Amino acid sequence: MVKISSRLSTLEESVTLAITAKAKALKAEGRDIIGLGAGEPDFDTPDNIKEAAIEAIRTGQTKYTAVGGIVELKEAIIEKFRRDNGLRFDPAEVVVSCGGKHSIYNLFQALLDPGDEVVIPGPYWVSYPAIVTLSGGVPVVVSTTEVTGFKMTPEAFSIAITPNTKAVIINSPSNPTGAAYTRAELSALAEVALTNGLLMITDDIYEKLVYDDFEFTCIASLSDEVKRSSIVLNGVSKAYSMTGWRIGYAAGPSELVGAMAKIQSQSTSNPTSISQWAAVEALNGPQDSIARMCKEFVRRRNAMVEGLNAIDGVKCPKPHGAFYAFPDVSGLYGRHGVTDSVSLAAYLLDSAGVAVVPGSAFGDDTALRLSYATSMDNVVEAIKRITEAVK
Repeated sequence: MVKISSRLSTLEESVTLAITAKAKALKAEGRDIIGLGAGEPDFDTPDNIKEAAIEAIRTGQTKYTAVGGIVELKEAIIEKFRRDNGLRFDPAEVVVSCGGKHSIYNLFQALLDPGDEVVIPGPYWVSYPAIVTLSGGVPVVVSTTEVTGFKMTPEAFSIAITPNTKAVIINSPSNPTGAAYTRAELSALAEVALTNGLLMITDDIYEKLVYDDFEFTCIASLSDEVKRSSIVLNGVSKAYSMTGWRIGYAAGPSELVGAMAKIQSQSTSNPTSISQWAAVEALNGPQDSIARMCKEFVRRRNAMVEGLNAIDGVKCPKPHGAFYAFPDVSGLYGRHGVTDSVSLAAYLLDSAGVAVVPGSAFGDDTALRLSYATSMDNVVEAIKRITEAVK
């Protein structure tokens, strides 16, 4: 019998991926399932990006590339940071990986020694604590609530810091809550991080998906001092509906970025060459598809939030960005044998044919995560089914 590594003893499968897979399996069996679990836009990748990939195939751009990405893509990333964030990076400070999750994995493998602590505001993206743990580190979760807008305060941040703390993760807009930090709020957190000599890890994957005139700020853009103590994580998956193309990137101190590339050289090597050329077009080409997508997401968000708040026992704040609603559903516990977010998610899947993700996967058992990265018809029908199911 094969003995599995002990470091996997506490590791669980990604709940969001598991829910999505189960919903697809039930659909394949003929069940009428509305999936609100997937964290990917339902829009197609823009045609100009697809054409760039086709052209790359036709011209033979199908071989190995440099481990950390082709020169053209690094240049496009550098220009994106200059144009959108007022940040200047050199090619040695940029590494391209096989998706945003891969960038995060490489980062923590390169950064953490056993026992190093990473402060993670909760609710958090499901993979942050898991990847920290796999890398030998210790995730330290700072729980937030709707009272603070699901955002970590400087006071709570300070209390969580110990002599073993090495870094903090900022995800704005956030998965799962859609909460986003203002420039002033980021400045206050940065001050705490600088005072304690911590690395600021900013996951900006939802940067382009902000609503109601909210102005996104990358924490690294606050000052040169903050930039020297930050690493910026981003990618093309969400803004350009390129989840399956698997291109993420990171920019930060050259010694850290170089270490990430070294790890990548011994695991995946380079990201897919064809996807890299598509990403060049995504970053350099027309950006109008983003505005169209955001406009539609606002319509869906408003319909979902309004519908959820009309359900007795449910309270849902309006998110500033991303494409998730994160309602407090604890008022439904005690009905239909439901006792927590896991049993409620199971009940909704079985009785209503609606797939959602339990909040416990994100560190908050009072909530569910519902994605509105699906059609308006699906949003309206899903809310109708949930309303009927929990009466």
